[in-house]
Amino acid sequence: MSKPLTCFKAYDVRGELNVNFDAGICYWIGRAFAATLKAKTVVVGRDARATSPELAQSLIQELMDDGATVLDIGLAGTEEMYWATSYFQADGGIEKTASHNPINYSGIKMVKVGSKPLDPATELFAVQSCAENNDFGPKKPGGHQVDRQLAAKQAYVKKFCLL
Repeated sequence: MSKPLTCFKAYDVRGELNVNFDAGICYWIGRAFAATLKAKTVVVGRDARATSPELAQSLIQELMDDGATVLDIGLAGTEEMYWATSYFQADGGIEKTASHNPINYSGIKMVKVGSKPLDPATELFAVQSCAENNDFGPKKPGGHQVDRQLAAKQAYVKKFCLL
């Protein structure tokens, strides 16, 4: 990357599609997330925007390139990703979401083990710095993707919904 990533904000990542946020940037941020947190298992979810499958797949590929097991929960709200990160006892979680931003924007929300937010001054800054400087080392073998969409939805509904 070796250039400033202007999509990093105070607590998350948000940017305009194809201006300061795209699949390539998602890839570098994902690699930096895995390297910075030394994450071996990461939950990944995505919102319903048309661009989200491609952007989420870029994050997933990056995590696998860093040797991580990716627990793909598919289409999910941010709160579901937070919950799934703790439920599956993952080292971290990433939601590809634009949240409340206009349709031409996208972003990423990240948490660490226990669904705890990254400290903005240290951990989020370290992810940004690592992504900007390509400071994550060579690719690692063994990464793979596991479909947890059904298991996550069923457990989430059982826990939080009255049927």
